[in-house]
Amino acid sequence: MNVSEGRTLEIVASISMLAGPDLLDVHSDADHNRSVITMVGEVAPRDVARGAVTALDISTHSGTHPRVGVVDVVPFVALDGSTHEDAIAARDSFARFAWGELGVPCFLYGTGRTLPELRRGAFQDFAPDFGSPTPHPTAGAMCVGVRGMLIAYNVVLDGVGMDTARNIAKKLRSPHVRALAMEVSSGAQVSMNLIEPNEFGPADAVDAITKLADVKTCELVGLLPAMVLNQIPKVRWEELDLGVEKTIEWQLAARNRRMS
Repeated sequence: MNVSEGRTLEIVASISMLAGPDLLDVHSDADHNRSVITMVGEVAPRDVARGAVTALDISTHSGTHPRVGVVDVVPFVALDGSTHEDAIAARDSFARFAWGELGVPCFLYGTGRTLPELRRGAFQDFAPDFGSPTPHPTAGAMCVGVRGMLIAYNVVLDGVGMDTARNIAKKLRSPHVRALAMEVSSGAQVSMNLIEPNEFGPADAVDAITKLADVKTCELVGLLPAMVLNQIPKVRWEELDLGVEKTIEWQLAARNRRMS
């Protein structure tokens, strides 16, 4: 779940803790003014959404990352033991809850429309799948989706400006990669979603970028699958901001130990 707050970490902590034992990871970014809260199950996302809608106001929000609401994106991903159909059912159930209980319009993606399409056309080209044709006054709207495993990944470039970052982002875009150029406090950034990380992962992205510009820093946003990590030589993990403890599998195992 992507929440539109990344600067006041006390608020982020109070929202994310509502996930209880189902919380796996929290990643906050002050420039994006956004936090990625990774959790499992169907109860925790509802509890976190309630807290975010209560605590945050989209009308006073500012940040470099695009957003449609205080709970901007709610993706459901089928892990081992569940199916894609289970994820679709969970997505639709959450959207009904968000409109019925919280009064926040919801746009669905992942079975037809993509998230970028919704960002461009929400309330203009597309009406909400659940809810009113106008945004909630303080919560905005939610994009609720179903998708496969992806990796969110940021690279800050060294010694170049936004024109170069935009050109690199444009060259990186493909069926496997979504990329945007953003200006952050540490420089020009290429922010990516690696949609097919087994085909094109963090190391591939960094190697492609270094052919076009020097890299200052790399940043994993949230978690990544262990299968992708294991494809990358261990000697590169620190450079790429990766590690075993940043895998979904490691965090799930830690959660299960806490609950046993």
